[in-house]
Amino acid sequence: MIDFIKKHPELFTILGLLAFCGMIFFYGIGSYALMDVDETRYVSMARDMFHSKDYMTLYLNGDYFFEKPPLYFWGEVLSFLGFGVVNEFTARVPVALYGTLSTLLLYFVGKKVVSRRYGIVSALILATSVEFLILAKYAILDILLATCVEFAIMSGFLTYFVKEENKKYCWWAFYFFSGLAVLAKGIPGFALPFGTMFFVAIFTKRFKELFRPQYLLVGFVIFFAVVLPWHILMLNKYDPLFFNEYVMKHHVHRFFDSSGVNRKQPFYFFALTILWGFCPWILSSLAILCSKIKKLKDINLKFNFEDFTNSQKYMLLNFIAFVLIFLFFSSSSTKLVTYIVPIYFTMANMLAFAWVKYLENGEYDKQINITTYVWFGILLVASIVAMFTQFFLPEKIYADIVSVKWFTIVLLFVFGVIGILVTKFNKKYLVFATLVSFVTVLSAFGMGRYFNLDYSFGQNDLMKYGKYAIDNNLSIITINNPNRYSLNYYGPKKVKFGEYPTMKDAFNDGDSNTVFIIRKKELKYYNEIPNYTTIFEGKKYLLIKP
Repeated sequence: MIDFIKKHPELFTILGLLAFCGMIFFYGIGSYALMDVDETRYVSMARDMFHSKDYMTLYLNGDYFFEKPPLYFWGEVLSFLGFGVVNEFTARVPVALYGTLSTLLLYFVGKKVVSRRYGIVSALILATSVEFLILAKYAILDILLATCVEFAIMSGFLTYFVKEENKKYCWWAFYFFSGLAVLAKGIPGFALPFGTMFFVAIFTKRFKELFRPQYLLVGFVIFFAVVLPWHILMLNKYDPLFFNEYVMKHHVHRFFDSSGVNRKQPFYFFALTILWGFCPWILSSLAILCSKIKKLKDINLKFNFEDFTNSQKYMLLNFIAFVLIFLFFSSSSTKLVTYIVPIYFTMANMLAFAWVKYLENGEYDKQINITTYVWFGILLVASIVAMFTQFFLPEKIYADIVSVKWFTIVLLFVFGVIGILVTKFNKKYLVFATLVSFVTVLSAFGMGRYFNLDYSFGQNDLMKYGKYAIDNNLSIITINNPNRYSLNYYGPKKVKFGEYPTMKDAFNDGDSNTVFIIRKKELKYYNEIPNYTTIFEGKKYLLIKP
């Protein structure tokens, strides 16, 4: 058997990566409810598209939704059609698939450009980066954009490593996936791939190549064939509403002004996001970066790209993409932590060079060993502290988290001890494998537990109330609550999210078949509270009836 594996390394590498992706991305994705706000919102919209058979127009809570393009929702509908059912598992299958495709792409390109070992390492680093992993198990749009952008940029990169006669296919793939990226999330899907390849062409002194007709003209035919049909259809059908909402408000204005959506953050916001989003690899990244900064004076800024090795070329290309992606999102006025996820494939590619050198010949031994001691030490200390949480946490908070206490303690303690031991005995491959295994076990067996813990702080109330309304054929009005679309997904298709100066105004807006949801803490803000009957009292919300 061992001899057979050695004779077919590519086959077993791919099978191994597929098994790994199945465990880290797919395992358990149907075991926990959809999360407010975005997951429940987008899956509710996809479910409505699936049932209505209107695959062009997006609706949210019964109203037009011109904020996003449709590619994500088409992927969801294909999953519903394929499995014949709408549920948490089928809603998350597409995003898990996007995570898998992104992981496999890094392997295949890394193997072609550098080596098989490098391809494996870069793929595993990407898949186990915390934010990338979370979004590959969370049914929202950002992982789809990241995958399309990654495929587009990597196709562009491949033009530097394939034979001349094959370049056109890579360029055509670049334009095709750029078109899909636009259909995934609009302007970022254009700006990131085209911006990256523009600056890559400048730095590599291949700017003229961009304008070769067989690349440019055919490429834009492909790009517009992907992008234009849906946009033209929407403009013809809903102009000027579609133009004003989709183009101006949600693309142009939101880039320069976030006041309408309350998502303004400082320029350094995504630098802070990466600090946790690229765990557990961020510590080794920073340590290696610091060692490189000390040697900046030895770097020759006057270089000839053509004299570089493939590894050096690939590192430079990924660095340019990293800078472009970071600056693009950091320059935008509107910022959410999920926006930055397209950057992680560039970081995985760059860091993989250092880890491969560490695994093969002990380079960066000091930086990586110190940071792994720190990481696994943090896990070990956290596990010990967690054992005594009942003695220093308020009783109410401790009761909330006790459901995940022992899983967390065992996970952190076991991997903390193993990680410290393999680092101490200088088992380099086991060090890398322990980091990968820790995140894999956390993802496969922990994510559902932590999602369910989060739901206990209020979302469970809403899901229960929504199901109650469905079972009793009732409509729902929320009183001065933020929009929580778990009510739509687990309850009536149409929910009225109301803003009312008094509770009496809210009650007058309903009828005998209406129930009302209000946060318990909201009651103290009303001077006059009309009589009502409490149907359910949850942790955070009340379900009431006049």
